[in-house]
Amino acid sequence: MKIYSTRHGETEYNKQGLVLGTTDLPLNDTGRAQAADLAERVAELGDVDLIIASPLRRAQETAKAVAERCGLQIITDERLREWDYGDCEGRSYSVAQFGQKKREFGVRMGGSGESLLQLAHRVYSALDHIIAEHSGRTVLLVSHGGVCRAIETYFNNMTQQEFSGWFMGNCQIIEYNTEKET
Repeated sequence: MKIYSTRHGETEYNKQGLVLGTTDLPLNDTGRAQAADLAERVAELGDVDLIIASPLRRAQETAKAVAERCGLQIITDERLREWDYGDCEGRSYSVAQFGQKKREFGVRMGGSGESLLQLAHRVYSALDHIIAEHSGRTVLLVSHGGVCRAIETYFNNMTQQEFSGWFMGNCQIIEYNTEKET
């Protein structure tokens, strides 16, 4: 099974360098253009059977651009919503000391949000279900930076330092294969 993972297009918070978790913002003009470009790239791939997306508006708008261009169905999965960053939400990355907080796996982000362990549990559960339910198909996951980071750890080992520095660009695509290499 092949899984493509992508992050939604740009929002105003992204443009301003603000932490964006559960705040449900739409794409900005740049984000809509990125989503349209993503749709063309997915059409060129030609092998995506299904889109599974976060329920947040920015991911849904991105998924819809691809679905309309490629004639694909979108399934919404709550488990792909962005990491709840608690009190870090809406603050600049530096003020929120965001890089350091991503290394504190068992601590709730921003005091009231989710810990990395909670995020990983949610995302790993979604991936286990998607792989079992859609075996033999090619799926495009449309989610968020924090979720994409957790997806990366599902498929590839990462140290704490690699994890905290790993970044997924808006509408970047990463391909994963669930088949074990022999």
